[in-house]
Amino acid sequence: MFATYTLLMATGVGFRLALAWGLRRRYDLRLTIPEVLAVVLLVLAGLPDWLQPIPFPLPFSFTLGAVLPDLLMRRV
Repeated sequence: MFATYTLLMATGVGFRLALAWGLRRRYDLRLTIPEVLAVVLLVLAGLPDWLQPIPFPLPFSFTLGAVLPDLLMRRV
């Protein structure tokens, strides 16, 4: 049985892959996020609710799954 963390991370990766595939197929665009922005999003998602400067509705695991390809792969 998968934990909620793992399922949310898999959902984030799937969402990111589907969005990238759709944008590439329809508009011939590549979806990339700069590494600095990806780290900022992860830090913002990891902060407790009372410490966040702006409300961030996505859980940490979903955000990690969505930005993980940008953190693991280098752009040419």
